[in-house]
Amino acid sequence: MAAPLTVVLIVAATIRAILFRSSLAELISERVEVVSPLNAWKRVVEGLALLDLGVSPYSGDVFHETPLIIYLFHFLVDYAEIVFMIADGITAVALYFAVQIYNKNVFRKQKYALEADRYPHDCLELMRSPKEMYYIPLKVAMFYLLNPFTILSCVAKSTCGLNNAVLALFILCTIKGSALLSAIFLALATYQSIYPLTLFAPALLFLLQRLYIPVNLCRTSFWLFTLQYAVMYLGSLCVIVCLSFFLLGSWDFMPSVYGFILSVPDLTPNIGLFWYFFAEMFEHFRLFFICVFQINVFFYTIPLSIKLKEHPVFLTFIQMAIIAIFKSYPTVGDIALYMAFLPVWSHLYRFLRNIFLVWCVLLACSALFPVLWHLWIYAGSANSNFYYAISLLFNVGQILLVSDYFYAYLRREHHLSNGLYLKRKDGTEATLVLK
Repeated sequence: MAAPLTVVLIVAATIRAILFRSSLAELISERVEVVSPLNAWKRVVEGLALLDLGVSPYSGDVFHETPLIIYLFHFLVDYAEIVFMIADGITAVALYFAVQIYNKNVFRKQKYALEADRYPHDCLELMRSPKEMYYIPLKVAMFYLLNPFTILSCVAKSTCGLNNAVLALFILCTIKGSALLSAIFLALATYQSIYPLTLFAPALLFLLQRLYIPVNLCRTSFWLFTLQYAVMYLGSLCVIVCLSFFLLGSWDFMPSVYGFILSVPDLTPNIGLFWYFFAEMFEHFRLFFICVFQINVFFYTIPLSIKLKEHPVFLTFIQMAIIAIFKSYPTVGDIALYMAFLPVWSHLYRFLRNIFLVWCVLLACSALFPVLWHLWIYAGSANSNFYYAISLLFNVGQILLVSDYFYAYLRREHHLSNGLYLKRKDGTEATLVLK
């Protein structure tokens, strides 16, 4: 599989190199769907200019990235294009190996369950074969590297690509069972954008499952490992934050980065749900609705963790999708990361209900974004309502996509426990309704 992966990496790098040298690069870097006030390359350049002048990059209202990012590019600004291409390559390779290890674990568990005769006999057609699973890691790498969303994000030099690389390394370390590295990369991802905090739960559940520690609040071993992982995570986060303080010499980055993410002061249009709503909001209601909108990202973590405690990798996929939908400044690069996992759940296709309709909605919205932006900003024949309407529909499409996969996953697990062809007491065929 090394040769096909190498070919995919070369093709992906070639596409990016061609676009970097084309006239489209500047146009792409201006697209509000691709960059946001948080991760736009122009803002990083402004921050670097201020730093070179001996002024804090956070003294104005332009730069909102973390200190580690600006000091990284302080040394590598001349090689920025290569850095972003390498970041995409690291993400794809990390996802490739993570999915490869995960599939081996899934097949091993399935084999043991079959040998123990735990599945009903009519569920054998739901079993996953090695041949079916063999190419999934390569498909995941292809879905990420050749996804137009990923390519656009890379060509725009959005720092979202670096965040995706950190998250991919976190997933790889978690699936390999390295608690320390998992905690470090999760801390780094949280340091970058706060929202990956919600991935603490699936990572903890996976590591507990790997160590055969039951998720039982009455067990001492559960609390000991949870405390150990939490200390590693919080310790790593504290070290990274303190390192940022020593690099910068002040705490100016805290309100400029995290305050900016949470309070959403910049209402530049994007593909998210915040900007239009708060542009129309009366100021005295703002704090309340900011809290309501921000809670959305974190609210689902506990119920989903309870429901999917036996399936932490699928929980990670769901949480990444929720972050991409409900974060304050989303871009297409965030969507590309969780969509790369769709080939992992290819065995759920038979249970998906609205997949064709959802993909039609997502593709149509993706095509209409630049059209409605042009009509609003340049032609003057539309207004912000048009653009927000398509943003809203795009996010509804994502929610339907994720909920459809969630339904399909639960249905398959139910069939594996109760049989594929359900019967009523009188022997007639029953209909499964999940509530």
